[in-house]
Amino acid sequence: MATYKIEEAAAKTGLTKRTIRYYEELGLIETLDRTEGGMRIYSEEDIERLNKIVLAKEVLGFTLVELQQFVQMNETIDRYKDSVRSTVDRSERLQKLIEIGGVLQSEIEMIESKMRRMEIFKDELLSLSGRVQEAIRKYEDETGH
Repeated sequence: MATYKIEEAAAKTGLTKRTIRYYEELGLIETLDRTEGGMRIYSEEDIERLNKIVLAKEVLGFTLVELQQFVQMNETIDRYKDSVRSTVDRSERLQKLIEIGGVLQSEIEMIESKMRRMEIFKDELLSLSGRVQEAIRKYEDETGH
């Protein structure tokens, strides 16, 4: 399995080394592997997690608290998936799948709420932009430009 030094992890994710270390401090990622010299070593899984965090932060505008919740949700789902795979009893397996569905539904609802707020903000910006454009047209008409 491929491993990466912090510089390589930063290049693969578009984050700075400082940000990666900060995310570790917050518990968004956990880097247990280190070289003999004490340098952090990141796995493909770590890079994938960092990329998911970047996506959640940039695309969805997650706050750090929301990022922590997002990471915890992903960890919960991973535990459930492992648990479902190892469960033989069909009713127990069904219950675990229902629990996964509940966790996912909560996350979907949070994202939908954020998207509604973003749409409201966008509408406000569009309205303001329209008023500015109208004012520019009036000014140009008055000044003959």
